[in-house]
Amino acid sequence: MSIRNLDAFFHPTSIALIGARKQAHSVGSVIASNLLSAGFNGPIMPVNPNHRSVNGVLTYPDVKSLPVVPDLAILCTPPQTVPGLIAELAERGTKAAIVVTAGFGESGSETGHKLERDMLAAARPSLLRIVGPNCLGILSTPSGVNASFALGGPRKGKIAFVAQSGAIVATVMDWAASRQLGFSHLVSLGDMADVDFGDMLDYLANDPDTDSILLYIEAITNARKFMSAARSAARVKPVIAIKAGRSDTAARAAASHTGALAGVDAVYDAAFQRAGILRAYDLDEVFDAVETLSMRPRVTGDRLAIVTNGGGVGVLAVDALSDYKGTLAELTPKTIADLNAVLPPTWSHANPIDIIGDAGGERYAAALNAIAEAPDMDGVLVLNCPVAVASELEAAQATIDAVKVSERAVLTSWLGSGEAVAARRLFQAARIPTYETPEKAVRGFMHLARYARGQNVLMEVPPSAAEDFCPDEKGARALVEKALAEGQVWLDAICVAELFDCYGIPRVRLAKAVTPADVAKAAAEFGKPVVVKILSPDITHKSDVGGVDLDIEGPEAAKASAEAMLARVAKAAPKARIDGFLIQEMVRRPRAYELIVGMAVDNTFGPFLLFGHGGVAVEVIADKGLALAPLNMALAHDMISRTRIYRQLKGYRDRAPAAIDDIATVLVRVSQLISDFPEIIDLDINPLLADANGVIAVDARIKLKKAAAGARDGRLAIRPYPKELEHRETVPGLGEFFLRPVRPQDAAGFTRFFARLSPDDVRLRFFSPLRSLPANLLARLTQIDYDRDMAFVLFDAEDELMGVAHFSSDPDKQRAEYAVLVRSDLKGQGIGRMLMQRIIAYGKRVGVGEIFGDVLEENAMMISLCRELGFAMAPLAGSAGIVRTSLTL
Repeated sequence: MSIRNLDAFFHPTSIALIGARKQAHSVGSVIASNLLSAGFNGPIMPVNPNHRSVNGVLTYPDVKSLPVVPDLAILCTPPQTVPGLIAELAERGTKAAIVVTAGFGESGSETGHKLERDMLAAARPSLLRIVGPNCLGILSTPSGVNASFALGGPRKGKIAFVAQSGAIVATVMDWAASRQLGFSHLVSLGDMADVDFGDMLDYLANDPDTDSILLYIEAITNARKFMSAARSAARVKPVIAIKAGRSDTAARAAASHTGALAGVDAVYDAAFQRAGILRAYDLDEVFDAVETLSMRPRVTGDRLAIVTNGGGVGVLAVDALSDYKGTLAELTPKTIADLNAVLPPTWSHANPIDIIGDAGGERYAAALNAIAEAPDMDGVLVLNCPVAVASELEAAQATIDAVKVSERAVLTSWLGSGEAVAARRLFQAARIPTYETPEKAVRGFMHLARYARGQNVLMEVPPSAAEDFCPDEKGARALVEKALAEGQVWLDAICVAELFDCYGIPRVRLAKAVTPADVAKAAAEFGKPVVVKILSPDITHKSDVGGVDLDIEGPEAAKASAEAMLARVAKAAPKARIDGFLIQEMVRRPRAYELIVGMAVDNTFGPFLLFGHGGVAVEVIADKGLALAPLNMALAHDMISRTRIYRQLKGYRDRAPAAIDDIATVLVRVSQLISDFPEIIDLDINPLLADANGVIAVDARIKLKKAAAGARDGRLAIRPYPKELEHRETVPGLGEFFLRPVRPQDAAGFTRFFARLSPDDVRLRFFSPLRSLPANLLARLTQIDYDRDMAFVLFDAEDELMGVAHFSSDPDKQRAEYAVLVRSDLKGQGIGRMLMQRIIAYGKRVGVGEIFGDVLEENAMMISLCRELGFAMAPLAGSAGIVRTSLTL
């Protein structure tokens, strides 16, 4: 669906409670009390044929007798009554309903599933939106709505909390009350028959009452919608999630190393990272993260410097930094020299920067000023232990004064319960993150580092096809279709090799042999040492059954190896079918790293890639980085950097750095391969050897399954950049220009484009006299979700923007809003017409029912163009001077 009518949950003009009761402690009674005591400024109409009044409010016998059409209805009646009630409400024009009642799809019974289907069918014609069933309800402090059976209500604040579990919402309310934390909205989604996390994220992203969004997630039901909404929301405000069910015992059994290594929770982690969501692991952490991010100190990496008056607490902070996988900043000689100039000779001369126990405010300030411009750190943690010879408050004030004149991200932890409490209040007033313990402070810094990293990942939009590489997709298609026609499940090794050749993935030379004699012949043709492997559709891991012999030299040795292998495999796997042998060139790269590149399909998020330390002990080492497909080079490098082996790949001692760009290229090309072929459901390259000279795939397996029609378009949780829409466009009288979808990298070009607009053109487009593009508006214009939005940008010969056309649709694609803007010096030359025609054609292509746009009456040129293109026009209700233009597609 979409965000249509969701506003009725949070800002209704009238409310009906169907199933209101007098009986103490009943759900209907508690909801009635909460509704009537929350301060809602509108009619609240209880419905129950058995009561004349509830809590002193006149009660109505049924929906049809309500004197006012309720914007919002809360249903707490038996499940079998709900579909009929929804139908009555929809007929009257109700926009939203909260179904508190349980007994629908969550019961697992066919009766429950049918009730859920009937409920949704009754709501669909009028777009009545449903939260639930089986939920606690919704609380919205800006409008005074407490449509829940929670105990009491929350404080007012700017945090929105959305959870599937009603018990968690109630717990968070109780937990937050003692910490003086407030909320804009609390939402219990229940079983998400209609409204889900994606819908809520879309709504809350643009909600002016919400600064931060917290999610408690048990499961995602629509991955692409969730990823689209999360990426959109995370660009404008922090989104923080707790994922329940982290145990890998919930993971499916997997035949591949990739599946066994990944686990369900790790895929959620990869999805959160890609969506720019910061993950937390308990309620204490989630609210600490909200507070830290709300102060927004700017961090670009994870290198932390620690300034402390006590060596012991500095060591605790270092331990915590290691646990959270941060980096202890290494002080450069210049930084050490700058500190030597202002600190006593007994300071630590290393990080942590121990400025000695008698440090007062002056010494704290001197140390912070000395490292204010140091390039070797991304943030500073300032620690203070209570001592009798120096004032904690003086040190705190000196720290605050030093931070005011520096752009460096600074976090603090003043330990103790005496002056430290007052010091923490000073930091809070100055909006400097402060914590009771060094461990929590380090965690706060890593929240900032992970959030910054997530924002960078969010900027990456991989293309649907590699920028500088054109695979032989036609040849690959023939290979896959032939294998499926032959009934292959695990693709044979020769076919895997040929598929890799089509996508430019380096691999070893190999050949297939049927008998030991054929093995001998192939070894002679190779003329160098070989590897002999068993070929069997029933054997997944060859080395487990003695099906691999390395470094076999000469035909006779190869034949003997094959004969002995047959005997070993017959004993270890007597029922396995044997198709022969695979002979590979023995690769001698003694200093190469053994890596794994893999792919599998998650039930929720679709294809994902895995990278890590490979070899036979791959599952024991369990060093992995995951990412959702598709990838580009930046995302591939980020994925590699999340693994432990990355530090080795960068080189150490006498080991030269590995060709990391070549590794990333393999990841991108595997990503392209699995994006192009939904028939591929499992892939392992193990090992992929990598050294300074490049990479080579030594062993690989691919599993196939016939794909349903249209699977390629819908399989990925993130729609890639639609490179196929790039083309040259002719503008009559001007010439031919390059037109393509917008990309995040266009932000600088948009800024230059905006500078070349006249004040009148800015006002006509944005309905306000903007002097520059605000960061959040620039992000919305350039960082779009291609699954629901589009923006075409036209470039001149100097690669400067000439014009842009935006198209933003509801997730249900019933309607889409358009906007067109042409550079002021190019107006009146046909560019606007061409861009409008492209938007109309694109809307038809993706199946949107109608496009519309709002135009100021004085914008005669745009109104004339819309009229010529067949748009209907009408004054926009409630907005003087604005015309709503619309075109049915």
